[in-house]
Amino acid sequence: MTALAAVDLAATPDTLRPRLVVEAVTTPIRLDGVLDDEVWLRAKPATGFVQSEPAEGQPASEATEVRVASDGRTIFIAAYLHDREPGRLIVNDIKKDFKEEDQDDFEVLLDTFGDRRNGYVFITNIASAKADRQVANEGREVNTSWDAVWSVKTRVTEDGWIVEMAIPLRSLRFDPAAGHSWGINFSRRIRRRNEISFWAPIPRSYNLARVSLAGDLAGLAIDGAGKNLRIKPYLLGRAVREVGGGSFAEQFDAGADVKVGVGSGLTLDATVNPDFAQVEADEQQVNLTQFSQFFPEKREFFLENSGIFYVGDAARNNRVVLSPAPDEDLLLFFSRRIGLDKTGREVPIPAGLRLTGKLGGFSLGAVSMQTRASAGSRATNYAVFRLRKNVLKGSDFGILFMNRQATDTSRDYNRVYGVDGNIRFFGKVDWNSYLIGSATPGKTEGQYAARTSVNYEGNFVHAKGGVLQVGDGFQDDLGYYRRTGVRKYLFDIGLRPRPAWLKRRGVREAHPHIVWDFYTNLSGRLIAKKLHTGNTFFFSNGAFAELSWNPALQEIMSPFKISPDIAPIPAGRYAWTEKQLFVSTDPSRALSLSSRFIVGGLWSGTQRTVNGTLTIRPNYRFRFSAGLQRTSADLNAPAGAHFTSTLVTARGNYSFSTTMFLDAMAQYDPGRHTFNANVRFNLIHHPLSDLYVVLNEQRINDPMQPDLVPGRSLIVKATHMLAF
Repeated sequence: MTALAAVDLAATPDTLRPRLVVEAVTTPIRLDGVLDDEVWLRAKPATGFVQSEPAEGQPASEATEVRVASDGRTIFIAAYLHDREPGRLIVNDIKKDFKEEDQDDFEVLLDTFGDRRNGYVFITNIASAKADRQVANEGREVNTSWDAVWSVKTRVTEDGWIVEMAIPLRSLRFDPAAGHSWGINFSRRIRRRNEISFWAPIPRSYNLARVSLAGDLAGLAIDGAGKNLRIKPYLLGRAVREVGGGSFAEQFDAGADVKVGVGSGLTLDATVNPDFAQVEADEQQVNLTQFSQFFPEKREFFLENSGIFYVGDAARNNRVVLSPAPDEDLLLFFSRRIGLDKTGREVPIPAGLRLTGKLGGFSLGAVSMQTRASAGSRATNYAVFRLRKNVLKGSDFGILFMNRQATDTSRDYNRVYGVDGNIRFFGKVDWNSYLIGSATPGKTEGQYAARTSVNYEGNFVHAKGGVLQVGDGFQDDLGYYRRTGVRKYLFDIGLRPRPAWLKRRGVREAHPHIVWDFYTNLSGRLIAKKLHTGNTFFFSNGAFAELSWNPALQEIMSPFKISPDIAPIPAGRYAWTEKQLFVSTDPSRALSLSSRFIVGGLWSGTQRTVNGTLTIRPNYRFRFSAGLQRTSADLNAPAGAHFTSTLVTARGNYSFSTTMFLDAMAQYDPGRHTFNANVRFNLIHHPLSDLYVVLNEQRINDPMQPDLVPGRSLIVKATHMLAF
């Protein structure tokens, strides 16, 4: 077969993009997975899918035909995914927002503003499961918690499988008067071959989120955008007994979320007395550092449209992330600071507003949230304002302002403000920078943070280098960061060779790489380093293995406790080296294993660490995983100290259907004598409407307190979305 050249459409005229014309619907479409509707006989299909993996530029191994139609109120998408071996199609999950990498799937990207930066993604598998998400800034932020009202029906045939989707236009934001073509792309995964193909070709170093490479959707006629008004009230009842408590405290509550379209491109969200009792519990990790543990945001209200508030240079590629997140040293906006205290307990939020979308060529985001006074905290208003302007092809500039203000005094506040820019050269080189200031009563010097980095993402080589500096007086009460008064130098360089002799042995790609971070104080003295040097082998079946050598250095100014069983580690300067093996088997199989083994140094001594997760998936309805994190260490400071940290985690998921799920998680820490369990039942009884039943249990098995009553809570929450 002749290889098809991967065209960088971001640097070429729009006339070179593949183009698909929408067919007008004249008779009703029956969504049943059978392509016998009259419109599908007339519509011209999108064909000629091109591989991204494993053989970039080659035609897809199986033919795919996609047709698009519309009646002015709904976009209909029909795909015929031919397959000569339909009995070998893989489906592993039917849960909402399933993990698409583990199975055959079909994906649609819609760039509704035609800005080549942002879009909506709709995904399904052969069992009609649904996943949807927002893509911002070509993958700098991918929001998997975004939800839309849409329908899908699939059917397996004797020569493949069929997809029929119906996406109401009122579920999307767009400008009906703009007159531009929408961007569109389609992706298909054939899991048994670990093959990914696209209608508009995308190099293997990127994924569907590379919106600038999408094709054009022409001929879409819109019969009014509708009022786009949604009201989602909730009712909640809970009974809670704290650990050691004597009785249950009962509570009944109600609230509502309102979403309304403002003009052609903005969405206003309002929430009254929000409650997030149904949110999945945080998963604890063994923490061997002097820093607090990072827990991601999981609350729907804060996640939707969150990409517009992001400032930074998160990775834009589709590689397995083996190194720490790029923002671990400064994430400027971290929404978990709102409505949660440092222990993760809820702080009451009586009301909040959020305005996001497009306005006059700008991307706009504004948030205002009010919290009530609670134990240890004042009533506080949190406000965030973000404005970004796209320029040229792939570049943008923006401003950010954040304010935390106590409502009972004018002297308790923190303000953060600044500018950022993201400039793309030659389609593959990105230069990202920001300059941020802060204002806090009692601080006058060093209230700034600045970062600049250059990133090149290619098929054979990738490279990033940059500098981050955080002043001594910088304070960001709406952010996440670990140090102030620090300068960080970062380097991330790797090669991705695919020699034929490795392919013959089942290895698709080798990935020798370094991820080196050096930290100095503002006088230039080295205070920390993390030098990750490794080689990863990606196997043709989706498994991988990595060997790495990781020197580290840390200087700590005050003692900290690494384990409850030993004295604190003294202040001082520590250097050690870890050697690591990280392996993961094919995750699409019924039995899979992911393990990490670490030996070598740790602070003033040595360690032996094993982290592993075994996953059993007998069918697409049920999944069970058991994980172990265990570190055994001997330290010289404090003298003769030995400790063992262990954390056992078990998860179970059962999907009764694509709208009813049961999830359970339990964690046991023998060192701290704690047991935590979370069981959550979710029934989607109407589009974007849920019934949740949540049971939480916390036990402290302390030999000194054998009769300590466990903490327990039962929560029932019902929501119902009303659309107008």
